[in-house]
Amino acid sequence: MILAFDTSGSVGSVAIARGGRVLARADMSEQAGHASDLLPTITAVLDEADVSREQLTDLVVGEGPGSFTGVRVAAATAKGLSRGLSVPLWAVSSLAAAAMTAEAGAVRYALSDARAERVYGACYSVDGNSVQTLISPHGGQLGDVLGGDVPHGAVFVGDASRRHREIIQDRGFSVVDPDPEASMADGLLRYWIAQPTGFRPVTDTGSWEPKYIRPSSAERLWG
Repeated sequence: MILAFDTSGSVGSVAIARGGRVLARADMSEQAGHASDLLPTITAVLDEADVSREQLTDLVVGEGPGSFTGVRVAAATAKGLSRGLSVPLWAVSSLAAAAMTAEAGAVRYALSDARAERVYGACYSVDGNSVQTLISPHGGQLGDVLGGDVPHGAVFVGDASRRHREIIQDRGFSVVDPDPEASMADGLLRYWIAQPTGFRPVTDTGSWEPKYIRPSSAERLWG
């Protein structure tokens, strides 16, 4: 019984699955409310699936990159639930989750918005239930991504890809929309099911930190 959630972007999502089948899911569309809405949404999803917290066997969380506040909210909630329920915590890149929400393209370059015309990006090879990282999560300008080493046959996915669709297509690449039934939480579950080589749960939830990729504005000002 696997609970997955991600609040790295403007739309947060929660889903619960058993044996690879999603039992219930819910979205949170107000980014500013993710901190207060996440736990109630988790409770609502568990109630809809008629599952108690004690029945959970695994937690899968989107570890970022994305909204600093959103990523911290998901990480803190996941750490608390993992330790409180004594279940393994699996951390998955939110970019990998975005890649897994698409259902087209064997090579998927996921982009998410990093503000100020910057993006977070990562590229994955997806073959059925097998997924491998081709380019690890990174941050940069969209032009640097498009002018860089984009793997042959890659299609672009993710919210920033849709936002910059015309620019990406003008450079000769395709933009693929997500499966309309799949949320980011669904993407996390699909990645967990694929279980790429070396994928392991977090060994120390107390010291684990999500992947912000770049420092926050407060950290840059302090520096």
